[in-house]
Amino acid sequence: MTVIDIPGSKSVTARALFLAAAAEGTTTLLRPLRSDDTEGFAEGLRALGYEVVQEADRWHIEGRPAGPAADDDAEVYCRDGATTARFLPTLVAAAASGTYRFDASAQMRRRPLAPLTRALTALGVDLSHEEAEGHHPLTVRAAGVEGGELTLDAGESSQYLTALLMLGPLTAKGLRIEVTELVSAPYVEITLAMMRDFGVEVLREGNTFTVPPGGYRATAYAVEPDASTASYFFAAAALTGHEVTVPGLGIGALQGDLRFVDVLREMGAEVSVGADATTVRSTGRLRGITVNMRDISDTMPTLAAIAPYAEGPVVIEDVANTRVKECDRLEACAANLRAMGVTVHTGPDRIEIHPGTPKPVEIATHGDHRVVMSFAVAGLRTPGLTYDDPGCVRKTFPRFHEVFADFAHGLEAR
Repeated sequence: MTVIDIPGSKSVTARALFLAAAAEGTTTLLRPLRSDDTEGFAEGLRALGYEVVQEADRWHIEGRPAGPAADDDAEVYCRDGATTARFLPTLVAAAASGTYRFDASAQMRRRPLAPLTRALTALGVDLSHEEAEGHHPLTVRAAGVEGGELTLDAGESSQYLTALLMLGPLTAKGLRIEVTELVSAPYVEITLAMMRDFGVEVLREGNTFTVPPGGYRATAYAVEPDASTASYFFAAAALTGHEVTVPGLGIGALQGDLRFVDVLREMGAEVSVGADATTVRSTGRLRGITVNMRDISDTMPTLAAIAPYAEGPVVIEDVANTRVKECDRLEACAANLRAMGVTVHTGPDRIEIHPGTPKPVEIATHGDHRVVMSFAVAGLRTPGLTYDDPGCVRKTFPRFHEVFADFAHGLEAR
């Protein structure tokens, strides 16, 4: 059995940074993820005047419930980070005053913001897009947020809802949000659980969320391992006839992407989810399946990459939102698999992958970390795969290639 330590969750780290900045007192994050995205978020907080002290395995954030301490002309560069680009403009909107300009990489500029910025505008926030409506760069002229009622379409990204939920306690009257469409619902559950840990209880009735005013309190918060990153190692075990255990992800894990192991179980792997660890063990075969991955769509590329090695077709459904991630992930997976000689069919929200004998090619990554890490798993069965941009893994797992190579060498030695 191989035991692999996974870095901290990107999703949890980003939410924790927002909540810590908004809380009364000093918050300590234990084992936060250090990657381009999270470093960019911390850098953004510093640009806004928040104090962030980073030690090796813990970060200390001095909260400012009244809002940023920066000058009125503060500027934040969000890099490639969607959480940075969506959460920080929402955070500063609650400030009593100040003008804050946000920009991002070319990749992030292409990604949508419109449902979130429309919602903020409906709450009275004065903001403007400099170039394309609903995209970065944008400027927020803060004057506090009164609160009230909102209707939100979060069918494109659950991050829109998360940003508004976390804003709620910073408003004068709180928020009542009615959601008409929601994707990646488990990420919203992460948000609600973390808000509770920072002292705020959100009332949920179906798809209506009521957030009270009152603010957050600082805490010491342990960041659990990243379940999306763990999916590559779990998939590797199922694909290669081995067994892998990831500590720190068990029955009480916040992240819905741990449910990827249920997909592997349906394909034939043995799965054990314990109190504080999860193990995937190969049975020597992978069955073809049809699976809805709407709620765990970040692991869609992981499944797509191992699908050609299954005994029957793998059909992944209800993943239209993967088309507006770092790249069009659905099409990126399809094109790379076709280049490898695999038969693939796609639709607006689905991909169907047939069994085959993949050949090594250069993977077109589109600068997307999940494309690289997913096809690294395929490389365990198809040696010789290369990548046009292997370094884009710095977004969430800078040491991925080194760690995965050691992991693969350990599998070969068994």
